[in-house]
Amino acid sequence: MSLSFMYITNQPAIAQLAEQNGVDWIFVDLELNGKVERQGHLDTVISRHTMRDVSRLRSVLKHAKLLVRVNPIFPGSRFEVNEAIHRGADMIMLPYYKTVGEVETLIELVAGRAQVCLLCETKEAVECMPEVLQLPGIDCIHLGLNDLHLSYGQSFIFEPLANGQVDQILSQIRNAGIPYGFGGIARIGEGKLQAERILSEHIRLGSSLVILSRSFCNIGAVENVTSQQAQLFQQEVWKVRAYEQRLRNASPEWLEQNRLALIDDVQSITASILQKKGILL
Repeated sequence: MSLSFMYITNQPAIAQLAEQNGVDWIFVDLELNGKVERQGHLDTVISRHTMRDVSRLRSVLKHAKLLVRVNPIFPGSRFEVNEAIHRGADMIMLPYYKTVGEVETLIELVAGRAQVCLLCETKEAVECMPEVLQLPGIDCIHLGLNDLHLSYGQSFIFEPLANGQVDQILSQIRNAGIPYGFGGIARIGEGKLQAERILSEHIRLGSSLVILSRSFCNIGAVENVTSQQAQLFQQEVWKVRAYEQRLRNASPEWLEQNRLALIDDVQSITASILQKKGILL
């Protein structure tokens, strides 16, 4: 079974392009509460999507499902969840949760009207995972490596993948029979840690979901897509799919060699980051 691709956008033209090229989930990102404080110092994109974008994308999608990431549980969560579902969300994602109670609240608010996806991205979420996995009503779990590595005081986003944390967390989810994914990938041949390394880990770990980077084809937030941009998107998605199929035929020994190479790459990148910060190793 192929990986399900997710793509974050609030632009109808880009959503249609992604859908036409096999992206399974179009991802509207409403999360703002606390995000600037957590990630404002990083080279990441903080979305400024609105509830209106949910309706705009729902009106153009024919096959792809619509995922809406809401804010962490707060006093306005009931309105936010109800509004997102009313506007057509197929799945609600809960980010930055830290307690079983927050997950229970989200499941209660959704009330079976949409699927539920948890974004595990705090050390507290990792610690309460055994209890969370006992709850009914969870359709999938994604590991958010950006906030997760920050939660553990690490320097590079893929340290949790290299040090075995991701393996340990996903083994619990796998045993519970819940689909899962982690992180995102850039284009084949690109990324500070190359996409091929990460994609191989998705296959080794039995992942079902991956986010295509927002800069996947350098489309950005344009409202109209040129034929050149559309061709680039198509080509790059095809490259990922082709490499994924190669990996499906790879031996366990080859996948293990990739894991070891990834660890070396991550350690090298992390050392470089620390040196630039003036931290001696």
